[in-house]
Amino acid sequence: MAEEAFVGLCRVVLYLPGVSSLKAKRRIVKSLMARMQNRHQVACAEVAKLDKWQSAVIAFAAVSNSTAHLDKRMRAVLRWMEANCPDAAIVDYETEIF
Repeated sequence: MAEEAFVGLCRVVLYLPGVSSLKAKRRIVKSLMARMQNRHQVACAEVAKLDKWQSAVIAFAAVSNSTAHLDKRMRAVLRWMEANCPDAAIVDYETEIF
């Protein structure tokens, strides 16, 4: 019997109002990613707009044997981001499950 494994990937575009330096941006983004990893056990990284002060693109991923579980988990992380990161606003996101 073959066991299935699925990977969920979510790419999130953030707007960081009030940020005036790369140092301030990195502080916010690193803190957000560390909290995401600790609270939701997802792998995450800043993947684009690395040199833009007021925007960031973060991707996070998780693995499961159920696509429904992955979808639920990705939505939970996005809701948590909206509720717990006042320094960053979600502008757009895209979720894929492989």
